[in-house]
Amino acid sequence: MADLSTTKITVAAGNLDLAAAATAAAAGGDTALVGPNRFLYVNNGSGGSITVTVATPGSASGFAIADGAYAVAAGKTAIIPLTNVFRGSTGRAAITYSAVTSLTVRPFELGT
Repeated sequence: MADLSTTKITVAAGNLDLAAAATAAAAGGDTALVGPNRFLYVNNGSGGSITVTVATPGSASGFAIADGAYAVAAGKTAIIPLTNVFRGSTGRAAITYSAVTSLTVRPFELGT
């Protein structure tokens, strides 16, 4: 899995072109930092729907919490929250994709 670097978006910096900042999704999956105000930008430039899965390593009352699965339609973008529920043993979220052709991603953090 490739470690994606997080782009911080601050009020002082203004707008950021997330599409231009995005990089190709790795076929073996990616990892990203999790926490408050962190999100994953996904741009599906392919001709079919792609599912982005974010592993949820925790449990509640002894029961496994289902992984987050997000369908991104062909030609569409998505913003997926990277909350602490996705924090793995490395402190990062493990992210996989049903396909990576024409799929770009970029984690970002909203700041002040």
